[in-house]
Amino acid sequence: MTRITLASLLVLMLAGCSTRGVPTYSDSGYRSQPSQPAKTYNHAAMRPYTVHGKRYYPTVVRTGEVFRGRASWYGPKFHGRLTSNGETYNMYDLTAAHKTLPMNTVVRVTNENNGQSTVVRINDRGPFVESRIIDLSKKAASNIGMIGTGTAPVRLEILGFADEGTTRIADIKTLQQGPKEKVMAAFAVQIGSFRRYEGAMITQEKYDNTQGYRTIIKDTEYNGERLFRVWLTGFKSEAEARDFKESGPFAHAFIVRE
Repeated sequence: MTRITLASLLVLMLAGCSTRGVPTYSDSGYRSQPSQPAKTYNHAAMRPYTVHGKRYYPTVVRTGEVFRGRASWYGPKFHGRLTSNGETYNMYDLTAAHKTLPMNTVVRVTNENNGQSTVVRINDRGPFVESRIIDLSKKAASNIGMIGTGTAPVRLEILGFADEGTTRIADIKTLQQGPKEKVMAAFAVQIGSFRRYEGAMITQEKYDNTQGYRTIIKDTEYNGERLFRVWLTGFKSEAEARDFKESGPFAHAFIVRE
């Protein structure tokens, strides 16, 4: 699924910071992270870097992290189409779309209205709607009693990370034996969404190379309508993308993963 808001103008939304040890807010929703001791990372992917004189650290997602926000679901119109990681979307599988979490992240989703929960595997990108943090398959939405309402406030808990190439959800014991964290890179900032390619082209050309970041156009579909999204790319961490968004000309832009 590649889905975005229906608008020919810029479709934009806020995202906040992600600070260890305290509840924070990001494009992914409210996050509550366990405190972590200071570490010295030798792996190149974990080393800090500097952009425009400011020091940044790679974004890391860990088992046990909790996010809160609003869930939606997608079904028949996308059944049988390709997901962002190349799988075929099956609305009867326990899968979900998320803006930034690594593919194959396994997440427990709890409907905070009724306490019902289900476990899903991230295999797609979305939802590209301001107020939502996860798009569930029809089966997952049914499991937590939100088919009728369409959306619901949810609690997301990171359970672990399945192996690449898997299309099933591993049991908890297997997940616990796997990696406890994943480094996330290649963030982008969506700055526009257009029905007409010409509008996307104008925005791409106008803002290309803004502060050294490059623009690309994503050719996507939403509810049967072709739409063109414009992304600024080249951000190595969520914090770098957030700082650009807060200081740049796109006050309501939102952060995604490439």
